[in-house]
Amino acid sequence: MRVLKVMLLLLLLISALALGVWRGLIPLSSAWNPWAPLDIRDKPNWLTRFKLMQLRDDPQLCEQVLNRSSLRAVAQKDTAADTQCPLHNVLRIQGGEIGLSSSFLASCPLAVAFALFERHGLQPAAQQVYGQRVTRIDHLGSFACRNVYNRKSGALSQHASANALDIAGFRLADGRNISVLKGWAEEGDDARFLRLARDSACESFNVVLSPDYNAAHRNHFHLDAGSWWVCR
Repeated sequence: MRVLKVMLLLLLLISALALGVWRGLIPLSSAWNPWAPLDIRDKPNWLTRFKLMQLRDDPQLCEQVLNRSSLRAVAQKDTAADTQCPLHNVLRIQGGEIGLSSSFLASCPLAVAFALFERHGLQPAAQQVYGQRVTRIDHLGSFACRNVYNRKSGALSQHASANALDIAGFRLADGRNISVLKGWAEEGDDARFLRLARDSACESFNVVLSPDYNAAHRNHFHLDAGSWWVCR
């Protein structure tokens, strides 16, 4: 009976704290307020993934979040709904603090995850290993109207909705290029950096596939904002 009373009191206390935060009576930074929109400038924490999930079905909120990032994004016209791979609420990402080998199409949730990875994962990893910044990301593209692994039948790939990006390498401020294909299997700084980049990507994207996953990914990182959860 005593344990039950203690548990009830704890539940009431938690409820009161939650109500106080929700009504603004108890101040919290936006990063730790579950009702505050995601701010890409805040250091990620255990609430970040919850806030990323909120963007999937809320295009206006996603746009609001992305507008506070450094990414240059241009909204694209929706394609016809009767096409094999219709695109809806898609952006063309033209770069930001880090340059791109070329612009790419992205769903808004993918763009937000990319901005988080760029700021809080990739650059810290480069500073840790090389003491300098990444200045360009080399990618293999995002949108491709195809099934998973280009199979004739089966589920559509996340690439079919511009919800995935394949990254092949990075360029540093001193002009050095780091290739996933060449650097992953080697020993030394490049392999260390690539693994730090892969691991940090798992904090922003739902699916991260590297050369550790299979031979099909030997030359790139597959990053997507789909509904599965894989980090390999």
